[in-house]
Amino acid sequence: MSSTVPRDPYEVLGVTRDADESTIKKAFRKLARELHPDVNSHDPQAEDKFKEAAEAYEILNDAERRATYDRHGHDGLRSGGMGPNFDGFGSISDLFDAFFGGQGSARGGPAQGDDVGIQVDITLVQAAAGARVPLSFEAIEPCGKCHGNGAEPGTPIVTCERCGGAGRLQGVSRTPFGQVVRTVACDVCGGDGRIAQTPCEQCDGRGREVRRRSLDVDIPAGIADGQRIRLSGRGHAGEAGGAPGDLYVLVHVEPDERFLRDGDDLITVLDVAAPVAALGATLQAPTIDGSTDVEIPAGTQPGETITLRGLGMPGLRRAGRSGNLRVVVNVVVPRRLSKDQRRMLDDFAKTVTPENLRSDEGMVSKLKRLFHQ
Repeated sequence: MSSTVPRDPYEVLGVTRDADESTIKKAFRKLARELHPDVNSHDPQAEDKFKEAAEAYEILNDAERRATYDRHGHDGLRSGGMGPNFDGFGSISDLFDAFFGGQGSARGGPAQGDDVGIQVDITLVQAAAGARVPLSFEAIEPCGKCHGNGAEPGTPIVTCERCGGAGRLQGVSRTPFGQVVRTVACDVCGGDGRIAQTPCEQCDGRGREVRRRSLDVDIPAGIADGQRIRLSGRGHAGEAGGAPGDLYVLVHVEPDERFLRDGDDLITVLDVAAPVAALGATLQAPTIDGSTDVEIPAGTQPGETITLRGLGMPGLRRAGRSGNLRVVVNVVVPRRLSKDQRRMLDDFAKTVTPENLRSDEGMVSKLKRLFHQ
């Protein structure tokens, strides 16, 4: 990369300073494939990143260069005339081919279409019951006019004169490791071996065009936030008759102020006045589709949890089984008392004995419960 201070080649390849030749080669190949221009067409710095990795590999793969770098760093390489030289490469594809002996970005033949990703927002109620949600997105599809062949209807498709119909050309590149003979896609027909004599006006001869697509997706009951739904063959159209890619629907479940979700369980908080918690009562607690009765036993303490079986989220992978609803009791001490209330509570407080406050919990258990709350 064009930087004032080159990075440490060991850092660039992600290897230790005692890495052997095999480890260095493996690390470079992995990194180079991640930086291939076909994978990183969206990144304007992809070529610079690849060249940086190639320079690091050239240093560490050569015993003499590596020893010089270990002793004197990049300054030692430059003063000894061992600096990297990639002037013989015409492009990032040439670089990639030189190191891997591959086909670079040659297209030739059917190529599967790319995948499409789209996010859909649903409520917790929809996640619990399942829903059918309409989607609208843009995708590459075969041209509606030329049906994907790239030619204006009624005009011929002829053999490419440059490659003679082979779709590929051979060339020789000079690399730091010598001359490399490589095969690349024909720059005229793009590897197809044929070209449209009169390119389709609607798609400019590409055979594909971007169109807005609408469809409904079924959201299964029990789905969680961040999970994906894969729809095979609903992505971008392939090239030269290749299969289409897939559509991935990322599900975002909007927060519901009534509940927290823990797996298939739902957790809610029920405010209970201190006198009611002492006496016990039947109260209403919210559920995902309404409300239900909850028995508050006499003497219920702050933070106690009452579990209602089967009232949580339906199991996504456990048909017929649902999680639980966990009702956490929040004992509320009344505030802003009237004179009558204060008088009655004062009379009650005088009747409270140590026996009323006795608990079977030990000190450690009490502290754990309080800190957990």
